[in-house]
Amino acid sequence: MPKTFAQLCLVSSLSMLAGAAALAQAPAAAPAGAAATASAGSCPAILHQTFKRLQDDTPQDLCQYAGKVILVVNTASYCGFTNQYEGLEAMYAKYGSKGFVVLGFPSNDFGQQEPGSSKEIADFCYNTYGVKFPMFAKSVVSGKEPNPLFANLIKATGKAPAWNFHKYLIDRNGKVVDNFGSKVTPGDKQLVGAVEKALGNS
Repeated sequence: MPKTFAQLCLVSSLSMLAGAAALAQAPAAAPAGAAATASAGSCPAILHQTFKRLQDDTPQDLCQYAGKVILVVNTASYCGFTNQYEGLEAMYAKYGSKGFVVLGFPSNDFGQQEPGSSKEIADFCYNTYGVKFPMFAKSVVSGKEPNPLFANLIKATGKAPAWNFHKYLIDRNGKVVDNFGSKVTPGDKQLVGAVEKALGNS
């Protein structure tokens, strides 16, 4: 892990911890909008996975996102990149009606910067950044045993997350078309261009 990433996240962690306690009693994030599950025949192989929803542990079949352009992101609450939640939510709001969705996967893999329970994570995301895009229960996204979706994303791109907020872009056909490191913000022209291309050309 590059030292600059660790230092950046450590500094941000200290400033954010003080405000996190006040969110403990806040309501859990609003449930993600339910979508009809695609039939097995129309669901790409990479989406044949089920994960628990962050807010309430309800199992979610990723096939419900078949036919959409998907940005998969591993997230953390106490990192220097945590403010990317704001940009990710803005992207979801802007392009959601065109068939775009962000899927967030909290992980404690890097710097132990996602130590909280599912409720604590959901409360933080919703109350601090107004996150409404779908998020799932905390899981492993790197190393020898990443969750099945990330295992497939890593295999498809040859790139494993090096830190929090790595991003993988999946087109409407279920093909992994690009990936972006932690420093690439949601407003970066390269990322925005890739999303718009996937939406326009799919």
